[in-house]
Amino acid sequence: MQRHWDDVRVFLAVARAASLSGAGKHLRIDPATVGRRIARLEQEIATALFVKSPQGYVLTNAGQRLMERAETVEAAMQAASDVLNTTSEELSGQIRLGAPDGCANYLLPQVCAAICADHPDLDIQIVALPRVFNLSKREADMAIGVSAPTANRLHVQKLTDYKLHLMAARPYLRAHPPIQTVRDLQDHRVIGYIPDMIFDTELDYLNDLGIKRVALASNSVSVQFNMVRQGGGIGVVHDFAMPSARGLRKVLADQISLTRSFYLIRHKTDLQSARMKRFASLLAQGVAEEVSRLEGLT
Repeated sequence: MQRHWDDVRVFLAVARAASLSGAGKHLRIDPATVGRRIARLEQEIATALFVKSPQGYVLTNAGQRLMERAETVEAAMQAASDVLNTTSEELSGQIRLGAPDGCANYLLPQVCAAICADHPDLDIQIVALPRVFNLSKREADMAIGVSAPTANRLHVQKLTDYKLHLMAARPYLRAHPPIQTVRDLQDHRVIGYIPDMIFDTELDYLNDLGIKRVALASNSVSVQFNMVRQGGGIGVVHDFAMPSARGLRKVLADQISLTRSFYLIRHKTDLQSARMKRFASLLAQGVAEEVSRLEGLT
């Protein structure tokens, strides 16, 4: 039984890393050993599970079918471990959470700190990247996104709505012509995303406003926020980030107000885990409450 489970773990590691070296690093074993284990597994079942390509180790059709079964086995083993190792509502171990950097910078630090304060044996890793996370490759145990993916193997839960407005630093507004209409924005320096690096259409705020030129741009919402704080120009800012920079003022708030949503995205196989379910519940409650609290300060 143990050897079969070990084979499944090795297979999953290679499938997710798409390389022997990546799998070996995750499993903490030599890549050559990983290669031998995969070769032995393929020989035992008389089926090729991977093909070598310029992209690395790619699953064959048989490998894809095994992947679905293997993830089910993995989830069942994790659920069994949760039952055996958990005697109370206490959370422990490590959970990796992926999130866009705006959420990761201005919401998750205080939310996750509060969860850890109540669960001292829990380690939370926040991966803040401006892109969509691949949960099938276990880049994270769960992720927060700004749109709801439709993949069948994912479980999606809406966390909360949040608001955004055009904002600028007071010194910038004092030094430039007044802004009374959307058309007036054409005479101002606009801060926003690098157009070809917007990873989700929900983040294409400026296109909705008819703004074509972005004078200061970054793929990071936190960098954009700091550009606005430093008086670089006018940009779209999360209301929940505004308390972090008291020198900001909303611009055209009576004419322009955007609403977006955060979603918690999990692999469906993880729904069997009481530990993951408990953490997801605490996270969802914490994020919704923190957005409400911070927006109430603006």
